Amino acid sequence: MENNIRQLRKAKKLSQEEIAKLCRVSRQTINAIENNKYDPSLQLAFDIAKQLEVTVDDLFIPSK
Repeated sequence: MENNIRQLRKAKKLSQEEIAKLCRVSRQTINAIENNKYDPSLQLAFDIAKQLEVTVDDLFIPSK
């Protein structure tokens, strides 16, 4: 599933390291999610959405 996390994170001027610390995961995890190599758990998706001040629906692009 594709996502908008990189764009939303950059709009908030947060680095991968910063968002990772806020969500209590590694920078590599955030990188893998942004590059569509790893789908986050539901809890992690909610944590990322909270830190980016968006809804979980705003994070992901539905598959066609």
